[in-house]
Amino acid sequence: MPGQAVMARRLQAWYTTDMSANPATTESQADLQRRIERLNAIGAALSAESTPQALLELILLGAKDLTRADGGTVYRVEPDGSLAFVLVRNDSLGFAMGGSGGSPVTLPPIPLHLPDGAVNDASVVAHCVLAGTTVNIADAYHVQGFDFNGTRAFDFKTGYRSVSFLTVPMRDHEGVITGVIQLINARDVGGLVVPFGPEDQRLVESLASQAATAVSKHHLIEGQKALFEAFIKLIATAIDEKSPYTGGHCRRVPELTMRLADAAVAWQRGALAGFAMTPADRYELHIASWLHDCGKITTPEWVMDKATKLSRIYDRIDLIATRFALAKAQARAACLESILAGTDRTTATAAFTEVDARLDDDLVFLRRINTGGEAMRAEDQTRVRAIATRTVLAEDGSTRPLLTEDEVRNLCIARGTLLPEERDIINQHITATIRMLESLPYPRHLRRVPEFAGGHHERMDGKGYPRGLTRDRMSIQARIMGIADVFEALTAGDRPYKQAMKLSQALTILGRMKIEGHIDPDLFEAFIHSGLWREYAEKYLPESQRDEVDLHSIPGV
Repeated sequence: MPGQAVMARRLQAWYTTDMSANPATTESQADLQRRIERLNAIGAALSAESTPQALLELILLGAKDLTRADGGTVYRVEPDGSLAFVLVRNDSLGFAMGGSGGSPVTLPPIPLHLPDGAVNDASVVAHCVLAGTTVNIADAYHVQGFDFNGTRAFDFKTGYRSVSFLTVPMRDHEGVITGVIQLINARDVGGLVVPFGPEDQRLVESLASQAATAVSKHHLIEGQKALFEAFIKLIATAIDEKSPYTGGHCRRVPELTMRLADAAVAWQRGALAGFAMTPADRYELHIASWLHDCGKITTPEWVMDKATKLSRIYDRIDLIATRFALAKAQARAACLESILAGTDRTTATAAFTEVDARLDDDLVFLRRINTGGEAMRAEDQTRVRAIATRTVLAEDGSTRPLLTEDEVRNLCIARGTLLPEERDIINQHITATIRMLESLPYPRHLRRVPEFAGGHHERMDGKGYPRGLTRDRMSIQARIMGIADVFEALTAGDRPYKQAMKLSQALTILGRMKIEGHIDPDLFEAFIHSGLWREYAEKYLPESQRDEVDLHSIPGV
């Protein structure tokens, strides 16, 4: 930390000045050098340490060492207006609470204000916070204005004698006091208890400031991280809420992704030999998995939620049913008119009954194929076009087809419920995802998020989208997300265009995708043999989908 170098230079200046003024009472140059080296070591350690508790312990032990204090305590200012004991150390008594190697802290907090609202100025640590000033006491047994009865009672009980006290507020970069460092019983080179000198006070004040700033920085970073993650999950939740048919997808894919990442690290075969992930790598993938579908926020609901082939804002099958009802009414009217015109009633009625039954059967057929599916037979598409050749009379007397060209085109969709242009709109979500993610200013440890999130619709054979990447041009993490996304979609029971697949069927399709070059073969093996698919099924799939799976029958295993 740059501040530590400055402090070291100041310490050198302070001691040089003091030695010139009174060489007989100052410490040796060797001891000064020891302190400067200790201070530099504290600075280096502060830069490497990441947890607030460890930072405070480092500062307390360093301050004790630099001032030869026998004991020390760190207090934290609590939101309720009290000072909580965080760390307590005393070398002579072998006493340690909190931090590494310490017993749990059991001491009650010190209030900053008394029950009547008055300030607790009798407590030296409370006064330090309330007045915002350092308190340097040479001898607690001969000081006025502070209540040391508790300290004296402790001394009487233990045989200890608390003499010199140095109480320093911990002030962060904004000037807010976040805690207190209190040192007890400074000792000279011979081990005798002495008051804390001016140089000790300045040194501890600088250390306290460094400690408060370091802890505040940690809390700021953690707060920003928590806000960042909450915002990401908010976007994912908004996408899931936007469509009732994909609810939970953005939450389930991250879990599958991280499970498969762990399985890939453990597999260590084929292309995964040597694959490893640091905690930072895992966090980067975790963030990418939550953002993998953020581009869906730009996808129109009528496309995303197209439950049937004829759906737009509403399902147009009902409009077709109205035309069929009109056609039946017109056929009945024609039957009656022909009877009035002299046609044999039996013959006319039989003709009408045939038309009526055919219309009923055709409407049932159209309702069935409107739901979509894995594949539509060619003969069914032919039948749709034949139905479209029949007509119905319009109000103006003109004839209209029973099915419009657009309705025929939609009803003849071979797989699923989407037309090619509608599928293009759906596919655009990944382009939007990449565009949105690449526009963000990532810190170094998240710079690969766009690549991980943007590659989950690519294929190993280069036939995926949007960039047509082949396996060798994709990171393992992006390939992991591809499998997680596919498996979640196959097993999801909330899609309007397909029935919920049983586990064995989903794994069979996944195996075929491996053989066809759709997904990574090594990751598929890790996915299968780790058993994570079974754990996922037990957590997320209903019992009706969790059928028996014979891995020997799964293609590609």
